[in-house]
Amino acid sequence: MISPWYQLGYVIPHLYTDLDAYQFYRVAPEGMILVTTGLNLREYSLAAVEQELPALWERFDLLANKKVDRISLSGVPVASALGRTKMLEILSEGRARTGLTCDTDLEAHIAVLQHLGVTRIALATRWPAAVNGALTRYLAEAGIDVIACRSRSRSLAQNKASSAADDHLLALELGGQVLREAPDAQALLMPGGLWYAIHAVALLEAEHGRPVLLNILSTIWAALNAAGERMLYPPDPRWGRVLASLQQPVGPSSSTGCWRTRL
Repeated sequence: MISPWYQLGYVIPHLYTDLDAYQFYRVAPEGMILVTTGLNLREYSLAAVEQELPALWERFDLLANKKVDRISLSGVPVASALGRTKMLEILSEGRARTGLTCDTDLEAHIAVLQHLGVTRIALATRWPAAVNGALTRYLAEAGIDVIACRSRSRSLAQNKASSAADDHLLALELGGQVLREAPDAQALLMPGGLWYAIHAVALLEAEHGRPVLLNILSTIWAALNAAGERMLYPPDPRWGRVLASLQQPVGPSSSTGCWRTRL
């Protein structure tokens, strides 16, 4: 592999990229790269999101000019604040404007849950009740019920300042609590691009036997699922059930390098 075979355009809600890219390159397969650009979301509110919408089209145009294969808007609170109807209108306009498939982390979560046949989920977040409520309503429009929620309410500034090590422990704490409280939940959703939780996924899945969804996992899944036969390398299944659901070996062993997607 001497050059990338897939470029994922990613509009993040912030002016800088750190854990988004770090977690992407830990879990994405060889040859897949992340092309990022940012907005300047200042807080979790509809007014703050609407203030950034004019800049969003500039970011979409920038990524289209970079010849990315797909564009995804990060930020589950962004989509939740807008509501599903408005968000889908924006994605449709983005496709018409760029000629590319446009997605969001939240729509990628929905696609994964539908792929897995999940309709009842547990939710763990680092957001205030208003954000969790908007997210719950958005998911309900897609036929997905949040039957239990555990949250550590923080502002956007607090989430930006939190440490990766502390957030890993918080993922284990909140994720474990809500899964124990909701035995009927078919999966756990822990959204948040700033939440460093990739190492918590395998631990929670091993203990509770249910898939765990993170933004970066679902967005990579959606991109690779759409890539189909273009997927030169499968993702490593050790990063959890979401990415593992994509791959299935063709031959007697993976040493042949031949894989196909499970659609």
